[in-house]
Amino acid sequence: MFKSLPLPLSDANATAGGGANAFGDLPEWDLSDLYPAPDAPELAADMDWLEAECAAFANDYQGRLATLDAAAMTECIHRYEKIATVSGRVMSYVGLRYYQLTTDGARAKALSDAQDRITTYTAPLVFFSLEFNRIDDAVYAALFSAGDLARYKPVFDRMRATKPYQLSDELEKFLHDSSVVGAAAWNRLFDETEAGLEFDVQGEKLNLEATTTLMQDHDRAKREAAAREMARVLNLNIKTFARIHNTLAKEKEIEDRWRKMPSPQFSRHLSNDVEPEVVEALRNAVVAAYPRLSHRYYRLKAKWLGLDKLQVWDRNAPLPTEAPRTISWDEARATVLGAYAKFSPHMAEIALPFFEKGWIDAAVKPGKSSGAFAHPTVTTVHPYVMLNYLGKPRDVMTMAHELGHGVHQTLAAKQGELLADTPLTLAETASVFGEMLTFRALLDQAKTPAERKTLLAGKVEDMINTVVRQIAFYDFECKLHAARAEGELTPDDINALWMSVQSESLGDAFEFMPGYETYWAYIPHFVHSPFYVYAYAFGDGLVNALYAAYADGLPDFQAKYFAMLEAGGSKHHKELLAPFGLDASDPAFWDKGLSMIAGFIDELEALDAQGV
Repeated sequence: MFKSLPLPLSDANATAGGGANAFGDLPEWDLSDLYPAPDAPELAADMDWLEAECAAFANDYQGRLATLDAAAMTECIHRYEKIATVSGRVMSYVGLRYYQLTTDGARAKALSDAQDRITTYTAPLVFFSLEFNRIDDAVYAALFSAGDLARYKPVFDRMRATKPYQLSDELEKFLHDSSVVGAAAWNRLFDETEAGLEFDVQGEKLNLEATTTLMQDHDRAKREAAAREMARVLNLNIKTFARIHNTLAKEKEIEDRWRKMPSPQFSRHLSNDVEPEVVEALRNAVVAAYPRLSHRYYRLKAKWLGLDKLQVWDRNAPLPTEAPRTISWDEARATVLGAYAKFSPHMAEIALPFFEKGWIDAAVKPGKSSGAFAHPTVTTVHPYVMLNYLGKPRDVMTMAHELGHGVHQTLAAKQGELLADTPLTLAETASVFGEMLTFRALLDQAKTPAERKTLLAGKVEDMINTVVRQIAFYDFECKLHAARAEGELTPDDINALWMSVQSESLGDAFEFMPGYETYWAYIPHFVHSPFYVYAYAFGDGLVNALYAAYADGLPDFQAKYFAMLEAGGSKHHKELLAPFGLDASDPAFWDKGLSMIAGFIDELEALDAQGV
């Protein structure tokens, strides 16, 4: 229940740049709202407070939770929430500083030391969830039926859902204490290995972010050079990446076995507060739709590019009719805020301070963490957004996506630290909706059929990357964890698992170059948050259905939408979607979302038939 480090959500690490450049004056984080400096007395005081309060909390409540009346339980939860807030503030600060410059030894040490100290300080709190779950069901139901405790019930309902899978108090404490040398350590090794990768593309030294960006370049030779260099460098490091995946998958298998989890995916479903059958329905609907989505679209794209077969470096290539352009930071900002304001001025008002108050770090810099994320920090401060802005059209969509997260996190903060966090399946709702608003605003401004075709193709590719590609990633992870349970995996074993999902998901329009089999190695989701990836497909399908309700004129849509975001993690997805007439547990629900993508491809085929 304590806040983790922010998760870098894209594939790479950034390179040169920063401050004023071709894209304009790019903002950088001002982290002083968290702490004035790494040696600030406020930070030291919070660390001292945590040490003392965790010990005092355990002394006051261990062995007594089942005897507390409503007033005493309320005070207990408020104290527990304050510990979560202070520890989250500390870890947010040291984590965000680290992600600004992952290659800096002092920042890495500060992060590691803070993790070690907080792990030690919070060790006495391990009793809390274990003892809480042993409270008699009737006592629990009566206690949490009214007053302030009733508000917290969704949090503790989710906690009690883990009851069948918890271990002895002693084992849980051991896992807590050893976490800093387990998954957390392997996560850092992955991050630091990625940050240190260097690519030589046509004589230019690049890091991963810039190299993957080149695979969207208009120049096909440049795209190919970047793709082949990616494969070369990943292959040089493949043993390290294979060791990381082997170790983390085995560690997870051991813990899942001890906890008697029914599957490797189950703990993710549990933390997402989503039923396994709902995820399975989503997965099956997407896989069944591969032929009418990705396979059909990529055959069209091969035709547009004049190719018999697409190569991996053509997957995200711009269309031949698309004029190369660099989008300034100011234009991107105006586009996204304008789209938000058209939906609701309130949405734009919430997003505006991110640009004005140092809540976005946008420049591409050596050693900066990969891609993009929005980290909520704690509910008493505000979120921070990380981008690696390179002036591409997709960077504008990334801005819209992460600001959507920021708006969601800001609205949910009123729930307080324990109730604000949204399960991953719903956490992607506002971000993907923000993208959709921006796309629709651009589509409405299209002046010619060719411009409309370019926008539609870009959106279809984004949706395929969000839905088809992420479900293929999910299938890869399922296969990886199942295979690792049978024994150690060589790099070739993992490569083969990766390729087994690629041709199935991308279709017969593709030919895969030698070396593409290593591309699993640089994707951080598999390391940082196993089985995270289906949340993207969940969010996209959900947003497509939501947007259809909005376009159909559902009464009071904006008010219902903001109420959903403000709820944070206080309600189950069934309850949140009911005002929109939607139900994610209905298998037909997912076909509605997928039909929107298919409809865009229908329009592209019609434009193609007209010679556009």
